[in-house]
Amino acid sequence: MSEEKLKGSLTCVGVGISIGAHISPIVRTTIQSADVVFAASSDGLFELWLQDIHPNVVSLQQYYATGKSRKISYQEMADALLNEVRNGKKVVGAFYGHPGVFVNPSHKAIKKARDEGYEAKMLPGISAEDCLYADLGIDPGKYGCQHYEASQFMFYKRIVDTSAYLILWQLAFAGDNSHTITKSDKRYLEILKTLLLEHYSSQHHIIIYEAPTNELNEIIKKTIPLAELVEQTISMKSTLIIPPARELTKNNLIHNQLKNIDLLQPI
Repeated sequence: MSEEKLKGSLTCVGVGISIGAHISPIVRTTIQSADVVFAASSDGLFELWLQDIHPNVVSLQQYYATGKSRKISYQEMADALLNEVRNGKKVVGAFYGHPGVFVNPSHKAIKKARDEGYEAKMLPGISAEDCLYADLGIDPGKYGCQHYEASQFMFYKRIVDTSAYLILWQLAFAGDNSHTITKSDKRYLEILKTLLLEHYSSQHHIIIYEAPTNELNEIIKKTIPLAELVEQTISMKSTLIIPPARELTKNNLIHNQLKNIDLLQPI
């Protein structure tokens, strides 16, 4: 392995959800010190904002196309990052939100770079999940949370704990196995609703949530009965939150075992 080859490096960073407001000092410094920065966001303002931090910004949006599988696009994005690393460049992939949360190219590129002997790492960012807890006033430690990608929740049998929050991400893609759709399909949502009705009543209140991407946008938080899910407008940023439908069930066996231990403790 040549010395020149080892000069390249890759850092995938998260800039947060709210453009310009969520970036951490270490992420900003990492972007500024890069040779080339790849931008991953569908928001054109994101790229313009990045150009104020670094002059050499390359958009990864060019790899998307109508009818093209996102799996192919993700591989091409990872390849674009790696090609510059192999050219001996200090490469930064700047991703909207957190670079490790529902981001395929970052994980793929970092693994490949490390396999080839390059330095590669990830720096976290504020994710939509972080915003969700703050915007909706949810403490994940109170009842617990189950998080699933919406399509994966549909494709595989899951054990749903209705005493905890159920959070389904990428709602617009729910049911899409082709990885090509660009908007929500009500036929797929109908199947998802039917699946959820196995666990929740039709009148159980659910929340459709979108985090604001800048200070001018407002939080989207729409509470509706589960029965009305299919009629809603779902965007690429929509997340479905289903609050607990029943009380927590006490585990009396464990409580008694712990109580017996306490009784044995010296005074």
